[in-house]
Amino acid sequence: MENFFKLKENGTTVRKEVIAGITTFFAMAYIVFVNPNQVAAGGVNGWLVAEGADAGLIGKIWNAVYVASILGAFVGTILMSLYAKLPFAQACGMGLNAFFCTVFVSNAFFSKFDIVKGYQAGLVIIFISGLIFLLLSITGARQYIAKAMPTCLKAAIPAGIGLFIAFIGFQNAGIIQDNPFTLVQFFDFNGAFDKNLTTWIPVVVALVGLLLIAILTKLNISGAIIISILVSSALYYILMGQVPSFDMQQIGQSFNDFGEIGISAVFQGESWKNAFSADFLGGIFNIVMLIVTFCLVDMFDTLGTVYGTASQAGMLDEAGDPIRLEKAMMSDSIATVCGAVFGTSTVTTFVESSAGVAAGGRTGLTSLVTSLCFIVCLFLTPLASIIPSCATAPALIFVGVLMMKNFSKVDMDDIASAVPAFLAMVMMILTYSISNGIGIGCIAYTIITLCTGKYGKKDIMVTVIALLFAIKFAFVTM
Repeated sequence: MENFFKLKENGTTVRKEVIAGITTFFAMAYIVFVNPNQVAAGGVNGWLVAEGADAGLIGKIWNAVYVASILGAFVGTILMSLYAKLPFAQACGMGLNAFFCTVFVSNAFFSKFDIVKGYQAGLVIIFISGLIFLLLSITGARQYIAKAMPTCLKAAIPAGIGLFIAFIGFQNAGIIQDNPFTLVQFFDFNGAFDKNLTTWIPVVVALVGLLLIAILTKLNISGAIIISILVSSALYYILMGQVPSFDMQQIGQSFNDFGEIGISAVFQGESWKNAFSADFLGGIFNIVMLIVTFCLVDMFDTLGTVYGTASQAGMLDEAGDPIRLEKAMMSDSIATVCGAVFGTSTVTTFVESSAGVAAGGRTGLTSLVTSLCFIVCLFLTPLASIIPSCATAPALIFVGVLMMKNFSKVDMDDIASAVPAFLAMVMMILTYSISNGIGIGCIAYTIITLCTGKYGKKDIMVTVIALLFAIKFAFVTM
């Protein structure tokens, strides 16, 4: 193990890596349940069934995606472990899964198209985009695109991701809420203690967990994040007066539906016919734009996450690029193809990997532990559901604190650097998308350098990226 992962060379130990791997898993375990909910419009109790969709068919899709989500996460994460030897985990991308549902599942229902066939047609589109990822990775184009990013954006991306995942943490715990006038607001404690326990306990638990991480970290106590997750989970159940429950009844049916409509989809001629059907998706232009959209979002979500997490872990080379970037990109590409074959939306590198890195993970042993946790979860569904989101939210918020330091590398005296960097960072949060933030930053950088005479040959790739995003923004709502 020492020879394979080079633990001493990376300044880590087996204990640190195991703790980091478990931390990453708990931070992202929600995806096991959230992804099928997103793809299947909330499942049998979701909004699409309320609109009149067949609950049985929606249930089949939920079950198939549930199993596929875990398998996709396992394959992607173990590739990061054994091939790239990096402490990064992969799973189905948030945002992409909701987009998948809107375009393929709910659209099929409202178009009077078979919902299952719509889901399977979507898997073909994901499969094609995955093959494009793979081709770009094999040829080295993805690494070239990554390294062509200007220095100001390379520094802004990690900071933006930090704020983005912190915002996710605040939302998951209910600390930040919707507001019809200001869009968001801090949790309203006024009168909350007289209401249902579920309204205020998660908020209190998350705030306690965040302060606990900060205190333990300041005291140099190792495993601060995992300790906080465990203590916060215990506090949650104590305050709620609940005992975690285990329900094993749906596992068998999930595997049946996975085999019937999930893993078989991309091997069926009818799925390919439906994927390119003008009656369903509206013609070849729409289909091409969908493929380009999935390609762009996955590529830049992954690039952003890898840059951000590698920066936090001190795993950058002299040029400021992540080490073994080409292998990370290859792992991501293969995982997307495999995810489509299994029956789920795009698999991408997860920002929650930063939680494991913050806990000390520096090698592929971290991601190996995370991948094994997913496999265990495949057969023991409640393992992931035991940990409430309010217990993992503090880890995400704390990672956001750590990643903000990267923005200090931006030259704020140079407006040509400051404005694109600022837009890239803040737009990740305001548009709820890492790739959107990167795209807007690239567009701003290109226009400013062109108009100020600072444009050079090195900026050609950034310009191409900016143009692709401009087309995406013009024709695809996401």
